Amino acid sequence: MNILVCITHVPDTTSRIAFTENNTKFDKNGVQFIIGPYDDYALARAVELKEANGGKVTVLNVGEAETEPTLRKALAIGADEAIRVNAFPSDSYFVAKQIADVAKQGEYDLILMGRESIDFNGGMVHGMVGELLGLPSFSPVMVLEVEGNAAKITREIEGGKEKLEVNLPFVAGCQEPIAEWKIPNMRGIMSARTKPLNVVEPTDNTKLTEIAQYELPAPKGAVKMIDADNVEELVNLLKNEAKVI
Repeated sequence: MNILVCITHVPDTTSRIAFTENNTKFDKNGVQFIIGPYDDYALARAVELKEANGGKVTVLNVGEAETEPTLRKALAIGADEAIRVNAFPSDSYFVAKQIADVAKQGEYDLILMGRESIDFNGGMVHGMVGELLGLPSFSPVMVLEVEGNAAKITREIEGGKEKLEVNLPFVAGCQEPIAEWKIPNMRGIMSARTKPLNVVEPTDNTKLTEIAQYELPAPKGAVKMIDADNVEELVNLLKNEAKVI
């Protein structure tokens, strides 16, 4: 089985976020970067499938040189080789096009990625990749079992879950509980140093969107204590001030 896992290089969820250049650029100073958490689930399931069925796992990232430690971590977790498309991932279509062009050359049985990245939270790339390759795309996939040339998947839908059977190949955006995150062991870390990491140039520079400005969420306001018997005031505040009902 030949599996392509697309991973993102994102700020750790505990990082303090700031912007520069009149809020048009993300400030990377002092920020710890990690594999996108949803991508971690996809990678863990890919490694499990490889261990059960044999085959190969390739990890792919669209990013600049700074993302290579993240790719090396993916290799330490169990991927066999890595590919980095040497470009900043500034647009969902651009990223999807690079993934699709790499996938066309690899004849992959499965293309896995997270349901979304945790920096931009677009949740669009898996669908675009499927469209560009003419393959079915499913998200968010919570269960993935492969039997021969077919797979059984469970995905989350509004108000419930949907179980499907689909032939390989296809694209899946993954989330928990598809697998348990894997932590690299010392043997994996040492072997990752010698596994191939290939750098390729982007095939197309078309971008359909651009970032105009970033904006931080409003700071948390002071807590208001409402008497338990004063339901009318609570409803009024929730409706007119918090605007959640």
